[in-house]
Order: sequence, then C-alpha cells, then structure tokens
Amino acid sequence: MDKEKNVTEFIFTGLWGSRHIELIFFFLFLLCYLAVLAGNSVIMLTVTHSRLVEQPMYYFLCHLSLMDLCYTSTVVPRLIRDLAASRKSISFDSCMTQLFTAHLLAGVEIFILVSMALDRYVAIVKPLHYLTIMSRRRCNALLGAAWAVGFWHSLALLLMVLDLPFCGPNQINHYICDVKPLLKLVCKDIRVVSILVIANSGMVVVVIFLVLVASYVAILYNLRTRSSAGRLKALSTCTSHIMVVVLFFVPCIYTYVLPAGTENRDKEISVFYTVVAPMLNPLIYTLRNREMKVAMRRVCSRLCHSELK
Repeated sequence: MDKEKNVTEFIFTGLWGSRHIELIFFFLFLLCYLAVLAGNSVIMLTVTHSRLVEQPMYYFLCHLSLMDLCYTSTVVPRLIRDLAASRKSISFDSCMTQLFTAHLLAGVEIFILVSMALDRYVAIVKPLHYLTIMSRRRCNALLGAAWAVGFWHSLALLLMVLDLPFCGPNQINHYICDVKPLLKLVCKDIRVVSILVIANSGMVVVVIFLVLVASYVAILYNLRTRSSAGRLKALSTCTSHIMVVVLFFVPCIYTYVLPAGTENRDKEISVFYTVVAPMLNPLIYTLRNREMKVAMRRVCSRLCHSELK
C-alpha cells in the first residue's frame, strides 16, 4: 500500500510558465480577490441589515454571496501566493482538503442557484401562492438540502480519489487540486474512474443547467400575460439570474463533461468559475436591481449616521 501511495506532496505547474506574466497576474488576481471580498460583503451586509432579508430572492442571494466568498477563498489566496513563489507545492492532505472544500461549496452554490430559479418561477407563474410556497421554513429546507447534496457529492469524489494509487509523478497541470488533473497522476487504468467522475460532476451539472434553462423558458413564456411594467421588472430580475447561471455553468460543463485523459484548456477555463463569476455576481445583481441600490444607500446612510453619533 505504501508503494502505491508514496506521494506526500504535489507541485502545481500554475497557469503560465513565464515568471513575468505570473507577476503581472499576481497583482491582477489580488485585485480580483479584493473585489470578490468587497462586493459579496456589501451584498450580505445590505441584505441582512435591511428588509430585503424577508424576501426569499434576497435571502438566497445573501447565501449565494456567502458561498462565492467562501469558495473563492479556498482557491484564490493559494493561487496568489503561488504566482509569487518559485516552487508551487501543496501537501497531500492539504490537496485533499482543498478538493473536498471546493466541491462542497460549489455544490451548495449550484443548488442555491436552483432555489433562486424556483423562487422566480413561483413568483411569476403562481403569484397568488408565492408567500405560502416560498415560506421561510421552505427556504431553509432548500438551503439545508443544498448543503446535504453538496456534502455527499464532495464526499463521494474525495473517497474515490483517496482510493486511487499515486506513485509518481507528482506534478499537477493546474493551479488547484481538482479531480481531473489528479486522475492524470494515477498509476493505473482510469477509464472507469473517469466515467464515474463524469457521472458525478459532468452529467449532474448538464442536467441541472438544462433544468434551469427550462425553468427560465417557462418563466419567459408566462410573462406574455403580464403588463408591460410588470414584464420589464420580471425580465430585469430574470436576466440577472440567467447571466450568473451562464457564467458559472458553461465553464463547469466544459471542464467536467470531457474525460480526464483528454487535452483541453481546463485550468484556463476554470478561472471563470473560481474568480470571474464570484467577482461579477455582485455587480450583476446590484447594477440591474433598483431595490438593491436603494437598500444599499439606506444601509450606508444608517451606518454613517450611527458612526457620527
């Protein structure tokens, strides 16, 4: 067994081979990470300190911002450190921890997006029953289900990887510990495991994405009967959701549907759902949302007044 698992650490190749490019992107990703922290913190502060927290859509948005903040924090700080380091190493245990945590938080985020789509569907298709269906108790149940599904998904991946023999080499062609680049280092036939990974991650992401697309098509179809003002307001909200869904799901589908042995641009594409999407989500939800902008001004004004006193 020791011979099968003699790898105690992994070495990341990183995003780029050039030190000059890596130093430029060190500052770029540092700014992006600060933007993720600031943007998502502002959304959480605004929602929790205003009456928006009573509305299911903003209640889910607050949890989505928390997941964005936590998910990015499992990946980007190490990426920033490695961009400035000459040797990009990670211990075996830390690698497994990052794999589990990243997939747990990403899984929770995916099902929060599903819950947000359900909320918009009920609000537009069944408006008279909205408050009954999307009660706070049901919202909490949906969040609990998201955590449960995310946990079992990430646990299944972790146990699958821990059962594999890593006997060298130990160089990961990526900047994070993810299941596909790790499979390329396994010293046995990975065809069956690769299929299981596609079933666990790739096909699940595709199915959920298709369900979300179908729900938004149904929402847009039902908007035909609304007044022009109501239609514009609903379209503005749904457009924000659709943009976030596309930003997150399309890169995930590209990354996890293809088999582990194929040569592709996984590590470059993964930047979209590890850095770009969490950074843009606060902008998408605030710039196109009048309620959020009004609430942000009120909360800011209240905090400024309390400090002056």
